Amino acid sequence: MKATLLHVTPSVSRDRVISQFPKGYTPEACLQFKDHFHAQVRNACQHRNTGPIGLKISKVVVVGDLCVGKTSLINRFCKDVFNRDYKATIGVDFEIERFEVAGVPYSLQIWDTAGQEKFKCIASAYYRGAEVIITVFDLADIQTLDHTKQWLEEALRENNPKSSFIFLVGTKKDLVSDAECERTEVDAIQVANEMHAEYWSVSAKTGENVTDLFCRVAALAFEKSVLLELEKSDCRATQIGTGNIQVEGNSSEAAGANGQASPSCC
Repeated sequence: MKATLLHVTPSVSRDRVISQFPKGYTPEACLQFKDHFHAQVRNACQHRNTGPIGLKISKVVVVGDLCVGKTSLINRFCKDVFNRDYKATIGVDFEIERFEVAGVPYSLQIWDTAGQEKFKCIASAYYRGAEVIITVFDLADIQTLDHTKQWLEEALRENNPKSSFIFLVGTKKDLVSDAECERTEVDAIQVANEMHAEYWSVSAKTGENVTDLFCRVAALAFEKSVLLELEKSDCRATQIGTGNIQVEGNSSEAAGANGQASPSCC
């Protein structure tokens, strides 16, 4: 009697389950306005074939000046922790976060890159192949906003601009007043529009908007990757993911696995 292999994907916490298209932060700087996934994507997800599990994954790179809060942002989302005494990232680190998007297993590989000038050569080698580029600045330090275009230019040297979603993210929202945040956002949204980026304000300390940001990132990247697969297969039925997804009862922790591409103090 032959043994039957049951393919079951790892559990996904409830805040990583995406069934409706997540909303953007502000209409003034939003990449897409819609509430549902593309009809072709919904149809492909509903009729996927059974078979070996093949988790889809997209690469996200996070760039920006030293001490703008890149590591804090990633750790808040992936580990639900905040430490005000993080040391500067050396080289690059990465985290893998699992999602269920439109009923399909999906992962983001989130790369945390160094903001120090001396590590730019190391970090830039890891920009290639990014489906999403998140450029980060400090809402409490307007000078860091001025540097975001340079960071984006460096990341795009390794990528086709048409192949990557771009996000401009203001961190440390908890350190500025609502009035100051609104004033800074006016300038930031203008920069985001020039960069063809979607804008978000977040706080790694309080967690404000952090999960919403990354769910938005996951939804956009997932939809685009599925549409590309369907296009490659001439819009015929394509297996895009299989297996039964387990959703944790009340887990608030990420189900990601931590990897390290080079030594880091963070």
